[in-house]
Amino acid sequence: MKCLTSTANNHFMKSILVMLMLGFALQLNAQTNQDKAAILKVLENQRQGWNKGDMERYMQGYWKSDSLLFVGKNGPTYGWQKTLDNYKKGYPDKSAMGFLTFGIKKVEFLAKGSAFVLGSWHLKREKDDPKGYFTLLLRKIDGEWKVVVDHSS
Repeated sequence: MKCLTSTANNHFMKSILVMLMLGFALQLNAQTNQDKAAILKVLENQRQGWNKGDMERYMQGYWKSDSLLFVGKNGPTYGWQKTLDNYKKGYPDKSAMGFLTFGIKKVEFLAKGSAFVLGSWHLKREKDDPKGYFTLLLRKIDGEWKVVVDHSS
């Protein structure tokens, strides 16, 4: 009888362990889906700001820090203000900014509070249609997702 009870207890403990693991996986997946939606919302807010000619709104998606890293055709730029200044110099008015669209190819979570995004960008302007790709590193800072590294080409 003792052997039968021990087997039943082992089965019961394994069932509880499986249910706990499943519950944890579902909770983690729900959190990941919420974070992915929040990241896509950050990018959409940036796109909308750009398309309204509002560079400051566009920049709200970036980490407001001297440690922000932007890498473009002219090499690396450090700092939120310097990145904003460069954007204003390169896109001085609404016609230069054009109409921006993104094509998000991948959102991947690297660790808790850290994500990688791969996407494409396309500007529709009166005289041309520049386009390229970007990779972003985002971090959840004070409960909000912010771009901390942007490499755009």
